[in-house]
Amino acid sequence: MRQIIVDTETTGLEPSQGHRIIEIGCVEIINRRLTGNHYHQYLQPDRDIDEAAMEVHGITGEFLADKPRFPEIVDDFMKFVEGAELIIHNAPFDVGFLNHELKLTEAGWGEITDYCTVVDTLVLARTLHPGQKNSLDALCRRYGIDNSQRTLHGALLDAEILADVYLAMTGGQSKLMLDGVEEAVGAREGGIRRLDGKRPALKVVPASPREVEMHQQRLAAIDRASGGKCVWRELDA
Repeated sequence: MRQIIVDTETTGLEPSQGHRIIEIGCVEIINRRLTGNHYHQYLQPDRDIDEAAMEVHGITGEFLADKPRFPEIVDDFMKFVEGAELIIHNAPFDVGFLNHELKLTEAGWGEITDYCTVVDTLVLARTLHPGQKNSLDALCRRYGIDNSQRTLHGALLDAEILADVYLAMTGGQSKLMLDGVEEAVGAREGGIRRLDGKRPALKVVPASPREVEMHQQRLAAIDRASGGKCVWRELDA
């Protein structure tokens, strides 16, 4: 299972007002393990950056003056994410901007969800922690994720942090260590914990129509990426 954690920084809040993406950061996870592969790109937006946005991410127009424009990098970006499940915090914001950029290329790309499925970690966090703060910083505190380097927002740094938060929220992982040694994350000390045999039966929750639809979209994306060799579709048939 290939997942891509995605974050963007922008010139402002609304693509409908002409705002653009100025940074994309992506981190790859395969089978719940960080692979070390990432995609990172700054972009020339051909417009001013709102002062409020600059206070959030610290990226200036001068810094972006020599950076490529989105149409110049769209092929590489889409090659990196196509067929994957995108993990995004507050997905409507980033997806809206990505769709806006794809449309502006006038190259017939369509929308990002034509190529990927999307999971919104903000929705997931609100389900797991109703009534609590579920910003990325709040989730870092809740799950013990180090975000001390996050003095300003940055797409790649935020994607790396969100990867750790997502894996913690959904059950932990085995981290990729630089020396090749894996360190278990989220494992309990003290060996096996045996469950009480008299415990109530687990509640079975069937997939909702929306979840079934997202599953089919995911299979379709895998089928496209594999050239029609999605074995799960054969099993469904």
